[in-house]
Amino acid sequence: MAEVSRQKDRSKPVIVVKDLYKVYRIGENRVRALNGVSFSINRGEFCAIVGTSGSGKSTLLNMLAGLEKPTKGEIIITGEHMETKNENQLVRFRREHIGFIFQSFNLMGTMNAVENVALPLTFQGVSKRERTKRAKKMVHMVGLDKYWDHRPNQMSGGQQQRVGVARALVVNPEIIFADEPTGNLDSNTSREIMSLMQNVVREQKRTLIMVTHDNTLAGFADKIIRIVDGKIVDMVDNTGNTKAEEEKSKEIAVEKGE
Repeated sequence: MAEVSRQKDRSKPVIVVKDLYKVYRIGENRVRALNGVSFSINRGEFCAIVGTSGSGKSTLLNMLAGLEKPTKGEIIITGEHMETKNENQLVRFRREHIGFIFQSFNLMGTMNAVENVALPLTFQGVSKRERTKRAKKMVHMVGLDKYWDHRPNQMSGGQQQRVGVARALVVNPEIIFADEPTGNLDSNTSREIMSLMQNVVREQKRTLIMVTHDNTLAGFADKIIRIVDGKIVDMVDNTGNTKAEEEKSKEIAVEKGE
């Protein structure tokens, strides 16, 4: 029964995007960075949003994170409408529900690994003792026990990004946004970080949305959304079926009475 309950919970969308537009004015021209985007992401899913530079993928991530307002459309995360929130409400929502993994790591050079991981907890009013305890647990989880007292300049790029992953997880977020998280890493290290992120999603039951231009890295995800010129051109699930194939399978199942 517990397994059935977990499967049902995973089938519930945690993010729903409806008819999303983002239009920028550049002089007298109007540029549509997002042009009628609609999709949903289920709880506990690893979703990759894939596109080339200028495709609209980063704009979409910013919309989902509440860093930019949409021109039109709805963004519903954990049942709350992001597009109607003011800045203070968005800051509070991000603090309580969301973790971030950045391409450039964004670690504090004067802090060691544990201190960097613990930093977001200071904004939640967590005591120093509890911050350190939780941060060390996360550092252990990403395999950096031997480096907990190292500063960023004493760690490799891959190790720094592991710290970044731990920092995103320490606030116990429902959703993690990752913007080109392996953009500054070599191919072997990139695969290591992707495997780590994949395991985190499965073991910690997090929802992870990653933006990337790399199709190989996107292959680690449960769902792949491809975006071109602000429009979704393809959506693939973890079995390799396209969205059209999924809908066809459902139609066949209905016809058979399954």
